[in-house]
Amino acid sequence: MSISEGDALPDATLVRIGAEGPESVSLAAILGSGKAVIFGVPGAFTGTCTTAHVPSFIRTKDGFSEKGVEKIVCVAVNDPFVVKAWSEQTGAGDAGIEMLGDPGAEFTKAIGMNFTAPPVGFYDRSRRYAMVVEDGRVVALHAEESPGVCETSGGEALLATL
Repeated sequence: MSISEGDALPDATLVRIGAEGPESVSLAAILGSGKAVIFGVPGAFTGTCTTAHVPSFIRTKDGFSEKGVEKIVCVAVNDPFVVKAWSEQTGAGDAGIEMLGDPGAEFTKAIGMNFTAPPVGFYDRSRRYAMVVEDGRVVALHAEESPGVCETSGGEALLATL
């Protein structure tokens, strides 16, 4: 069952590349209290994720800040090395978006957003979604029906709900 509006986020440990190399980070610690946005993508360097989803949050970051959103976090079912390279290639990190890996899809499965598509080599990947979280609770959730589409989960669509 997928997470829904009103639900509390499960505690999750994700990964990133820090000053000393790969490091585990608590999603709750990253988010802190207040408003945050989390968006999930099927994979780093995939077409729609790279050309539409990440750029939509780079474009709307200032608008989210004006609405009181303190953090924007992207979660990809990839290892931290790939996520870091993708962050650098897209400019997401420089734009202030926290890029985190969920290599075993533990968080993705815990919120019920996993899917598998063997023809394209996707196993336990993340559905495309975006959510607004306030004090650890989901207040808005937009999930796409198809992983190749970025409409309701894009930055502009989510920003319009605030």
